[in-house]
Amino acid sequence: MLIQVSPADLAGCRYAISPLFEVEGALFLLAGNAEAGVLASWVRRMKPKLAQLRREVPAIGALTSLFRRDDNADFLHPAPVSSRREIGEDLAVVRATPLERARAELELNLRGHRTPPEYARHILAADDVVDRLADALQAAWTTLIEPEWPRFRAVLERDIVQRAGRIAAYGWTEGLAGLHPRVSWSVENAIAIEHRDKGTYALTGNGLLLVPSVFANLAISTDPSRPVTIAYRARGIADPPGAGADLAPLIGAKRAAILRTLPATTSQLAVHLDLSLAGVSEHLKVLERAGLITRTRTGRSVLYATTPKGETLLG
Repeated sequence: MLIQVSPADLAGCRYAISPLFEVEGALFLLAGNAEAGVLASWVRRMKPKLAQLRREVPAIGALTSLFRRDDNADFLHPAPVSSRREIGEDLAVVRATPLERARAELELNLRGHRTPPEYARHILAADDVVDRLADALQAAWTTLIEPEWPRFRAVLERDIVQRAGRIAAYGWTEGLAGLHPRVSWSVENAIAIEHRDKGTYALTGNGLLLVPSVFANLAISTDPSRPVTIAYRARGIADPPGAGADLAPLIGAKRAAILRTLPATTSQLAVHLDLSLAGVSEHLKVLERAGLITRTRTGRSVLYATTPKGETLLG
């Protein structure tokens, strides 16, 4: 797949966070549709909770019976619009779906695939199917994602800051590096993606939407009614145990962990590293006085990043 872009398109690139994407990605993973990888320990913890959810909310089973690698019902995946989207906003869009559209997309979703269990077919054929699936997504959010959402959101926000900074400093070749092994910048002014779809798409002025995710591996949407969207696994989902331990004897374990986590804001560091805001602030002051980090105000936030001296220390 090639996604052709112009300088104007690149200037219109945006980032977004979708709580609903995370719910659906978590259910997709827990249902056994993808390898757990670095999320294996999370999957083990959540499997019993999913089993309980299935018993309490039968529509969860109907929802997971829809999961495919392609032809998923689009009304369940409204396009994210910002990095401050709330789950209630996403679900309101889902609930507003006309029944006729929902039924058409569900039929397409299930065509040619294994028939769902009878109870799931009954739910999917009901007149209130849209509300029941939205209720299932809400229940999954409350049980599986919401308790850990502050940490997850901090990871996603930090990824946006890091990737946007790389693109601004080094251009798109470096900016796309590490996004996914199958994604790269082509010499033909296009984003090249190894994908079963071999088509060529143009952004046509709608811009590009990059969506970091805790659970998504790589997902592409070329729906002409939306900006072309690339969802990808965010950095830092499962940092190696003891990250920064090699620097700990020199600058202390917490400061080493902070240095390795940058760029980030004070609040992102506090959530990601499970430290108090006051404690993080003190460590940042020490690192800044030592010339290892610098800070830049971006809107209402202050972003901390490593200096060349700090990068040298990290190796």
